[in-house]
Amino acid sequence: MSDFRLTIIQTDPAWMDVGTNNCNVRDLCREVGETDLIVLPEMFSTGFVTDPTGGVEPDGGKSLALMKEIASAKDAAVAGSVAVEDTATGTFRNRFYFVTPGGGVRFYDKHHLFTYSGEHHRYTAGQQRVVVPWRGVRILLQVCYDLRFPVFSRNCLLKDGTADYDLALYVASWPESRIGAWDALLKARAIENQCYLAAVNRVGEDPGNRYSGHSQILGPKGETLAVCRESEVSVVTQTLSMDDLLAFRSKFPVLADADGPQDDSDVYLK
Repeated sequence: MSDFRLTIIQTDPAWMDVGTNNCNVRDLCREVGETDLIVLPEMFSTGFVTDPTGGVEPDGGKSLALMKEIASAKDAAVAGSVAVEDTATGTFRNRFYFVTPGGGVRFYDKHHLFTYSGEHHRYTAGQQRVVVPWRGVRILLQVCYDLRFPVFSRNCLLKDGTADYDLALYVASWPESRIGAWDALLKARAIENQCYLAAVNRVGEDPGNRYSGHSQILGPKGETLAVCRESEVSVVTQTLSMDDLLAFRSKFPVLADADGPQDDSDVYLK
């Protein structure tokens, strides 16, 4: 298997300013060299908006158009969460888009809504766990609060004996006051699922919180491969070896001993 180049971009979103935030993301992506995937934070175009009725864009709006533009220009997939109104269902969603250079779009709607902030009062939770194949890598999409719930991110063995995914993405607006939990839980998710993990958090401030980032890329032993600069806008690219991942899983096959279903009969594999 070939190597996979992964880029994470730690941004400082201006509160509810889609135009400014999208321009800043476009400029940051111009700095990125050759890569296979660019990952942006949760609600990168607005900041973490718990009341979406004040101007959140429709599904298929400006932020998704920007992601398609960048994907085409960089010949890379672009992933990130956007607060959208799903006009087909009349619901608001915290939607994690995964956009490919040809304009293809997959998405995951955040399943664990952050009740502490009231996110569940305005948004509708997604019910489907989503794994996206891209350039030989199977990628699990997760958003912020999902990190606290290990069952939902569990890496199962499929019927052919292979793991369910190779790389987990966590995009977030995770406050500085709880950043110790962020660091600890990311390491745990990488170790228990024997996967690469990319976690992209924001920096700066919004009306309710301060954010210090701690965006990072981890290996399947929980080892740190790359980190963004703390409390600063930052862009980092790291090469991931799929051969090394498969060799480690083969040498130390802990996934085969996990509790519960060991194939795609699992309730979250739909």
